Amino acid sequence: MTKKIYPEALNLPVFEIIKQAAEELGVETFVIGGYVRDFLLKKQKAKDIDIVTLGSGIKLAEKVKKLLPGKTQSAYYKNFGTALLKNKDLEIEFVGARKESYHPDSRKPAVENGSMEDDQKRRDFTINALALSLNEDNWGQLIDPFNGLDDLKNKIIRTPLDPDITFSDDPLRMIRAIRFASQLGFIIHPDTFEAIKRNKKRIKILSKERIMDEFNKIMMHNKPSTGLKLLYETGILDEFFPELGKLQGVEENEGKTHKDNFYHTLEVVDNISKHTDNLWLRWAALLHDIGKPDTKKYHDKNGWSFHGHEFLGAKMVPKIFKRLKLPLNQHKDYVAKLVRLSSRPLSLIEEEVTDSAIRRLLFEAGDDIDDLMLLCEADITTKNKQKEKKYKDNLKKVRKKLIEVEERDKIRNFQPPVSGKEIMEYFNLKPSKPVGMIKEAIKEAILEGKIPNDKQEALDYMKKVGQEIIESNQ
Repeated sequence: MTKKIYPEALNLPVFEIIKQAAEELGVETFVIGGYVRDFLLKKQKAKDIDIVTLGSGIKLAEKVKKLLPGKTQSAYYKNFGTALLKNKDLEIEFVGARKESYHPDSRKPAVENGSMEDDQKRRDFTINALALSLNEDNWGQLIDPFNGLDDLKNKIIRTPLDPDITFSDDPLRMIRAIRFASQLGFIIHPDTFEAIKRNKKRIKILSKERIMDEFNKIMMHNKPSTGLKLLYETGILDEFFPELGKLQGVEENEGKTHKDNFYHTLEVVDNISKHTDNLWLRWAALLHDIGKPDTKKYHDKNGWSFHGHEFLGAKMVPKIFKRLKLPLNQHKDYVAKLVRLSSRPLSLIEEEVTDSAIRRLLFEAGDDIDDLMLLCEADITTKNKQKEKKYKDNLKKVRKKLIEVEERDKIRNFQPPVSGKEIMEYFNLKPSKPVGMIKEAIKEAILEGKIPNDKQEALDYMKKVGQEIIESNQ
């Protein structure tokens, strides 16, 4: 069999430096993983480079650092025998070839020195076990003991060893298989796919942070539904995100059905992903109907309804974020707000679009109004062309009205023009319930269009209604 050689893959100056360092130490060295895979796929070469040496990865990294031009940042992890160098736009990780053994209750392996083949056996997939030699006598030679090159050509994700062992050892690889299939447009080999289904409960030993890191990479793909469907079909999704799986299914009563809210949600996520790389806006699309399973009711006249699902969904968001160890800062509140308001713009069209309703929408959405409108447009998934045109035309009317009202009334993120301190001073009040009620009355008057968003008008209104509010609370 002809040995395949790819010297053109090693045209970065850093590889010559690594070869020189390895020769000085007298060790064999290889580049492995994503860099090799992406070169063979004719994709842009990765800036993350993984180096395996038949010796100490840390010693090799130290030697390379001395030879690299310019400023190089370094980190050494002696417990793991690895090192990381950052030089310009490159990140190079060094590790000594090793073999691993796992305890059933942990994904942290026991590690010992091994051969190059041992190291390739521990890799997650055949396409990530491909390596190129950085040694003088076989520079650029492909090391491919598991036919990863064939799997690349045939667009197949499979494990180098028995998939049950691979996934039991490190369950994160099951989600990585789905992520790679999604990102690369590959299929998961049937044996590997069935092994994921058999071992799905093993992900319980993983931290939520590790799971969500992979999940969010799936969410950031240009078509997230590919990976989300695979997570659902393998049963992995129910192990860490059962609320999403509960959306699946269609019920029928007296011949009346509702749409499958799971597949609708995936379509909405795909729709919005065409227009934004904002991960949390994509999450809002993912969760916009999350309250529907618990609000579903059947009515003899009107069929199925999901009344109040937006409000329940918004309440569910913080709990989901907390359980999945997602950021609990402004991202949680942003997603919850968009879920709560997700049906509002289209519902405005059921009657005439009043200025009052538009002002309230602007006030509640604030600077996120454009994201909300993008979510509403993505939510139109009907296959009925007449309905689709009607919904899109209606949203155009709302957008037009939003611009008109905001230009005139400046409602977005507004604060009532009269402060609580000013109210207390005018009526000689201490901090109390009537102060808040007067301030709320001014805000409501502005939103209802009774008075313009103007300081003097607000003061005049305060004088008009303030005394009556105070007396009613005595």
